Amino acid sequence: MSVAFAGNSTTTPSREAGPLRVMVVDDSVVIRGLISRWIGAEHDMEVAASLRTGLEAVNQIERINPDVAVLDIEMPELDGLSALPQLLAKKRDLVIIMASTLTRRNAEISFKALSLGAADYIPKPESTREASAADIFHHDLIQKIRHLGARLRRKAAVASPPLAPASPAPAVRGPVARPAVPAPAPAVHAPSSGPLSTRPFSTQAPKVLLIGSSTGGPQALMSLVTELGPVIDRFPVLITQHMPPTFTTILAEHLARSSRRPASEAVDGEPVKAGRIYLAPGGKHMRVVRSGADAAISLDDGPAVNFCKPAVDPLFTSAIDVWHGNILSVILTGMGSDGMRGGKDIVAAGGSVIAQDEASSVVWGMPGAAANAGICAAILPLNQIGAKVNRLFAGDRS
Repeated sequence: MSVAFAGNSTTTPSREAGPLRVMVVDDSVVIRGLISRWIGAEHDMEVAASLRTGLEAVNQIERINPDVAVLDIEMPELDGLSALPQLLAKKRDLVIIMASTLTRRNAEISFKALSLGAADYIPKPESTREASAADIFHHDLIQKIRHLGARLRRKAAVASPPLAPASPAPAVRGPVARPAVPAPAPAVHAPSSGPLSTRPFSTQAPKVLLIGSSTGGPQALMSLVTELGPVIDRFPVLITQHMPPTFTTILAEHLARSSRRPASEAVDGEPVKAGRIYLAPGGKHMRVVRSGADAAISLDDGPAVNFCKPAVDPLFTSAIDVWHGNILSVILTGMGSDGMRGGKDIVAAGGSVIAQDEASSVVWGMPGAAANAGICAAILPLNQIGAKVNRLFAGDRS
């Protein structure tokens, strides 16, 4: 058994104290070593265990007691997808990030894992010898661990408020066991000061719906599009989800099934029409350009924007040249601030922005950036966004 423990204990440590404990589960000794070194170099996380199979993870989970698990899909004895529900059954608040190479089969498995309770997924590079691929994998993995782990601790802090000072107890004979009270932990999230301000919705009728999302986005998108049939039938819907190639192909298929409307990866040069969903393909930025009196898709292989490719900002900003202020944009759950600058441009042109609220977001980075920038006309739970969008396209301006 290939196991390396760090500070194992049968007791549950405070979720608000100390670095995030990460369990790395992968049958490749090279990948385990690489990820472990990256985690060990971060001040706010540590390697709780390095394991070779899903079976080892299931058998050791209670002893290791990690906050986050990076779980490979293809492993001997017990693969990642089979281990996932068993791990969550033993530790329901465990944050699990699925890791897999970019194949269609693994993309399908990753989507299945999300439906079974995985928090997110990350594609592994085909070869760690490619510096650029390894750098992207490194950056994305550390950010996912940090942001998803921080969300876990915020939830734990809400669920376990500080204890009130106790009243003096009556005198008793003999020793008294006193519960240990952990010292206050440093804040992992700085909430906005006071209520967030919103602006009025545009008085211009929207003619296109633009959506941007990242971490937690696939589940949010599949839920949202089930409610958008009336909008999709009459207006084009364009979506940028931070996602690699192959994964976007699978996501488009899922969106088509969820919406019962045509949905596919956008193709360079194709006309933008009502009645379908256009998804930015992984590894390409999707923009919109004028094509005579109509609009067309423009894909490019330029550098990453906001560390992302595809990125939301290029789509949002480019749409202004086509639809001017007749734009409604929605920013869903995701890390970082992608979409905020493009959202500012849309508002300046006369359009509107809706952001998903913090409570319903997996990570309140992208929508939080837009909300804190004061560009949103509404900040709504995911289950209220669809109805609001339908009303706005039907003529509501409030």
